[in-house]
Parts: sequence; structure tokens; C-alpha cells
Amino acid sequence: MIENKHTEFKQKVTPELEKEVVAFLNSNEGGVIYIGIDKNGIPVGVTDADQEQLIIKDRLKTNILPSCLGLFDLIIEKKNEKDIIKIIVAGGYEKPYYIKKYGLSEKGAFIRVGSSAEPMPTRQIEQLFSKRIRNSIGNMKSPKQALQFQQLHIYYQSIGKALNEQFARNLELVTEEGSYNYVAYLMNDINNISVKVARYQGLNRVELAESNEYGYESLIKATHQVLDKLNLENRTLTKITAKQRKEQRLWNAIALREAVINAFVHNDYTKEVAPKFEIFDDRLEITSYGSLPEGLSKEEFFEGYSIIRNKELMRIFKDLDLVEQLGSGIPRILQAYAQDSFHFSENFLRVTLPSIGSVTQTEQDTQQDTQQDTQQDTQQVKELLKVFTGVHSRSELQEMLGLSDRENFRQNYLQPAIQAGLVALSIPDKPTSQNQKYYLTEKGKKHQKT
Repeated sequence: MIENKHTEFKQKVTPELEKEVVAFLNSNEGGVIYIGIDKNGIPVGVTDADQEQLIIKDRLKTNILPSCLGLFDLIIEKKNEKDIIKIIVAGGYEKPYYIKKYGLSEKGAFIRVGSSAEPMPTRQIEQLFSKRIRNSIGNMKSPKQALQFQQLHIYYQSIGKALNEQFARNLELVTEEGSYNYVAYLMNDINNISVKVARYQGLNRVELAESNEYGYESLIKATHQVLDKLNLENRTLTKITAKQRKEQRLWNAIALREAVINAFVHNDYTKEVAPKFEIFDDRLEITSYGSLPEGLSKEEFFEGYSIIRNKELMRIFKDLDLVEQLGSGIPRILQAYAQDSFHFSENFLRVTLPSIGSVTQTEQDTQQDTQQDTQQDTQQVKELLKVFTGVHSRSELQEMLGLSDRENFRQNYLQPAIQAGLVALSIPDKPTSQNQKYYLTEKGKKHQKT
């Protein structure tokens, strides 16, 4: 690796860290800062990665204005057996960003030029400040101030992160004047935001078969309900040939989750329009209000660069493990679907996930019977089922099977077993979690005995 417009190396945390972060915040694409790699790209590691993370987070939270919480992500990676801290920075939506100590001046505001951070010219500072978007949900006052956050407290408690008395200010749910903002309204137990999941007969919107409405509650709860509903709709189709049995879900599960989360987090709520989800016989359409943010091209969008429209929402969704890391959503969707699945208009962004195939009710019944009566496991899946004694991690299963190649294990053993409904995930809503473990379903237990 070498330093460039989007990548910065630092051997250790230095006094210039805020300057580098500000420069990336003021760019359209953002960038990545590696702590523990020298200027030649050689990993040297950091002594105490966990402590360094806390120091970095506190410095960026305290020393940069406007608030950059929700716009950066900290990850510990291993390179050459050494701990490296990776700081992912998104392009900000409230430019110009600056170092609090020096204010809006050439000493405080920076831009990325090549592989270095340079002072932002006074004229550019003035131009950006005059264009700064003040009509963001963080600055909009909530239409009502008597708000309750019981649902939000429950979701934080469920992952062991209790909210203290200062949670509203810590999560940026208040305006500079101290009133609840529109983010707080969206997180409130009761609001007027309606989120619809509709299913149609056929290929158009003429015949509505089912309509579900989830909103009017905390956006976090609505997100979970939509994910649960679409997971139920994402049924498994089975095709049996003379040689093999092939099972696939209607839509790629990882891409589906990322598309749903992106729609909620990046939706433009300033017009009180929520994302919507529509199921047709041949596709799923996910539509969010607000097209690409100003300054972000389609090419940059597909490469994973992002300008975060709602940094406060991003921060909360990431706290609750709904978002894993900045900039990862679109690349994950593109692993399963082509770029033409995305449609950009002046006011909307729509993601279309084609269904693997459409089936009649008779075919569904036949498939269910087939799943129960004619399971034809591969030899690898049979070997995998035999080693299960309880709940196991990926590494434990590989070790029990004597397999060293992780990709071979995933493609030929684990994924086929999951797709066949024989093995289940301990954290189904977060398939790539480092804490993920696997266990046999009732169906898997039956096949283990045969």
C-alpha cells in the first residue's frame, strides 16, 4: 500500500491527527487513516490498540466541529501479526469542518491535496460555509417536545449499552438551543412516520395483495420489523436435477439486509417521507427519498465512498450493530447484484433486487414436500453435520473437520448446509459478525442421525 488521496499512514497517534481527519471530512469521498503503519507502508503496530481507540474517539469527538460523530469508524486489524487501527472517515454533509481550537480559519480547516492535508483557502471556507446545509434533521426542531424513548432504551439495553441521563445530548438528539431535534422525533416511541411493506400480484402495482404498515414508532423498531417481515418473505426455492439438489433464497440475504439498512439510514426525512418496500412476483423494490448527496458521483457511490446524510442516525444504527462499518453496505450489495439494480432519479434512489424465480402455490407445496422427503446432502455437508455437538464457531468447525482453507469450508460445507436449512446462525441479523456461531436445526439433527 502507498499513501494517496484516500489513504494516510501514521506510525502512531500524533498531534496532526485531527488535521488529517478534518481534511477527509471536507472531501467528497472521505478516506482511511492507518495508525501503526509507517510512511513506507510497513506495519509497525500499536502498543495498546484498545486504549488508543478510546483516545482517538475522544479527540475526534472533542476537537472537531461541526460534530463528526457518526462520520468515522474505528476498527482494529491485524497486519503481519501486528495490531493496526483503521480510521474510516466519510465525507461530511456540513462542510467546512475545522479544528475547534483554531476556528474557521486556514489554521483550523483543511482539505486533501494528493497525499497530504493542506490549509483550506479563506475563500473556499467562506463559500462552503454559505452553502452549509442547515435544514438537516439534526438542526430541525421536533414537531413535539414531549417525547418518550422507552423503545430506544430497550434496544440499547439488549446489547449491554445502557443509556445514561445525558443520552439525548450524547446521541445528538437536541438542537443547539436545547430543544429535541427531528432525530429525537424519529427515535421517539410515537411519531407520524409510516413505513410500508406492500406485496402485489403480478409485475405492476395494479393488484395489491398485502399491505403492512410499521411506522408510527421508533425508527429502530420499524427497521427491525421490516427486516423480520422481508426475511419471512425471502423464502427458499428448491430445484432438483438428476445429479444434485439446489436451494436458493429469493434474494441474497446479506444484500437484502444491507439494502434495507441503507434505505433507513440514508433516507432524506426532511420532507417527512419514509422509505418504502414493494414485493412483486419477479422482484423486490426498495425506494428511499433523496438521491445522491451533492458532491458524490455514481462512480464514487459504487466504489463505497459515502457522504452521510444523517450522521446522527448512522451513529445510533452503528451503536446497535445494525451497521458494521462505514462504506461497506454498497460493496456487499454489489457482490450479489449488478450496478443496474440501482436507479437514481432527481428525488429518489431505488434498489431493485430481482427474485431468483417466481413460483405458484402448487410449486411451493411441491417444494416443501421435496425439502422434507428428498434431501440429498453432499458428502461435505454430511461430514459437517457429523461433527456438531452443540453451538460452534467457524474456526471450531474447521478444526474438527481438519480443514485449513476457510473459503473451501465456507463454499462447500457451511453455506450449502445453511441454505438447506440444516444449520442456523446464532446471530441471524448479523451474518458476518465476528461473534457468529452455528448450530443444527431440528431438520439438521434428523439428518445427522441418518
